Amino acid sequence: MKSTYIISYLMVGAFALGALSSCKKQLNALPSQAVVDATVVVDQKSAEIALNGGYYRLANAGTTLSAQSTRWSNTHEVTPAMLAGWMQYGFGPVNFQTHTYTPASTGDWGYAYGVLNAVNGTIAGVEALPESAFSGDRKKEMLAEARFLRAYAHFFLLSYFGEWYTLDSKHGVMMRKEPLTFNNGSNATRSTVKESYDFILEDIDYAIANGPVNRPVYYANKAAAQALKLRVLISRGQQADYTELISIANTLIGNPAYALETNLKDLFLTKGLTSKEVIFGVTPYTSQVGKKATYEFVQSSVYIATKAFKDLLANDPRGTWMLRTTPAGVSTMIKDSSYMNKFTGPKYEDVYVFRLTEAYLLKAEAIVRSNGSLTEAKNILKEIMGHAGVTDFSAVDNAVTKDEVLYQIYLEFSRNMTAEDGIEWFALLRLPFEKVLEIRPTILTRERRILPIPATEFQLNPNIGDQNPGYPKQ
Repeated sequence: MKSTYIISYLMVGAFALGALSSCKKQLNALPSQAVVDATVVVDQKSAEIALNGGYYRLANAGTTLSAQSTRWSNTHEVTPAMLAGWMQYGFGPVNFQTHTYTPASTGDWGYAYGVLNAVNGTIAGVEALPESAFSGDRKKEMLAEARFLRAYAHFFLLSYFGEWYTLDSKHGVMMRKEPLTFNNGSNATRSTVKESYDFILEDIDYAIANGPVNRPVYYANKAAAQALKLRVLISRGQQADYTELISIANTLIGNPAYALETNLKDLFLTKGLTSKEVIFGVTPYTSQVGKKATYEFVQSSVYIATKAFKDLLANDPRGTWMLRTTPAGVSTMIKDSSYMNKFTGPKYEDVYVFRLTEAYLLKAEAIVRSNGSLTEAKNILKEIMGHAGVTDFSAVDNAVTKDEVLYQIYLEFSRNMTAEDGIEWFALLRLPFEKVLEIRPTILTRERRILPIPATEFQLNPNIGDQNPGYPKQ
């Protein structure tokens, strides 16, 4: 991975205008120059363009098979699904499957800092303008959206590269709170885990308080910020966090703008981002085939379901549509392999960042972790499973201890939300480590729950501090 400050100075807001003709919705207002910083934000119109640059970076927009695409799937879907054991590379094991990552071969560090550099430029530019430069409450709303994106990117980094599970750890996030310049790129240091959580939650709380209520699903609003806060609170995992999580989840569940899909299959195969269950998503370019190229053999690589995932769905109605036997002509595939068929259909390329199902399942988990009613948590779990067509709830009914119910919740996260922004991976990691090792023995040590900081960051930013425990710097 390239170092943060090397790759990003020339991409602080977004990329060049050349992609404009094939973009749509949140990707259709990109800056007309490669270098974008706070100084180009001079009025509301230019501020909106800069903010769209942040969404562009979030979508990981670029080129796949010579077509403009949102390249979300590899960063947010495939990698965590492989870490969790539910997906594999179609031509043999790779390091995320075997948990053998090294500082020279690690995760999407640079991606997240690209988002941060874009939104920090927007935040600085918008803050410098008077209220009179904006219509209504748009200044606060834009800052709320930008701070939501900043919180999302920082939490992404904390989750994959920081000891998020240990509040008193010094191994948190290398925070980016201001626009990147040549003067501050090589002297950034890591924050502690507590400091990281505090800053992330400060941004989220601003987004909840000031974010717009009604925005298209591909823009962040109050509900998206609430959904993000649920993830942060379950990860921080303090008793007070569980109480707050349940309250926020109830607010989301009671929001009339959102509703569980009656049949989960309809969400993925026919409705996509038009479903009322989707709180926040990424809309694709019109002609892209990025996800198709990821989950089917289109050219030279493909990611497929593991035997463990097929076994997980063996007696589940979702197995009939989430999996598809690979075509006989694809001779180089792993024997008896199955395509991940979850995203097939006219909405193949749609991306789901937050769905209402997650709020239900996180509420159930928080109830259990706060020593609440196991019966209430199991009823929530069965409600979600029912929307997926499940009628046999015996495994849930037979779970009688706290750990057994948490395990059943983890299994439903995996069946329902695999390949959706790392939800299944972190649901696994929240289980007791002994259980994690039982499920994924290749993790081997506690340190392998997170990724190492890339070696190039230590070469180009000597002030960053220590490498994550258990890994060398080079």
